[in-house]
Amino acid sequence: MRQSTTTFRVLSIAFLALGTVVATTGCFKKGAKGDYALAPEMRPLEVPPDLTAPAGATAAGASAGTSSALASQANRPAAPAVAGQAPAAPANSASGFNVSTAKDAAFGAVGTALEGTDGVQIVTRAQLLGSYDVAFEGSNFLVRVVAVNGGSYISAVDPRGLPATGDAPVKLIAALKAKLAP
Repeated sequence: MRQSTTTFRVLSIAFLALGTVVATTGCFKKGAKGDYALAPEMRPLEVPPDLTAPAGATAAGASAGTSSALASQANRPAAPAVAGQAPAAPANSASGFNVSTAKDAAFGAVGTALEGTDGVQIVTRAQLLGSYDVAFEGSNFLVRVVAVNGGSYISAVDPRGLPATGDAPVKLIAALKAKLAP
């Protein structure tokens, strides 16, 4: 009889400890906040420019929801992937342009140009990622600097990771291009 009482106590303590761990980890908390509580289409997503189209993709293989920027990239022949080599420079567009400056120098020049542009507020900057989170004319978007063959590509990116094509991002990229491009 004494052994069954001891076993019962040990099992009771084990279940109590397990219940405490589960209750304090937050697995069953209601009203979770943050990006995961948002609807899937509202969650922020950032996709690096060199990962937006699979190698060797064609316009016919692109899905119906693919943006025109992705379709234009799919029409270009894929550059051979070489380890340690920067990707090929994308074509200039309304939301991005190429410069012949290395990424780190271009990042500094973009920061100086952004600081000197009226109405631009730099919210955060991340040199390792090559991005500035900016607010301009009521829009929030990223200005990204990416190393490419022959220099850097400077572009505006929306919160979904797609090229920002609104009026404010296009206007800011045009201003940056006027200041930085030869």
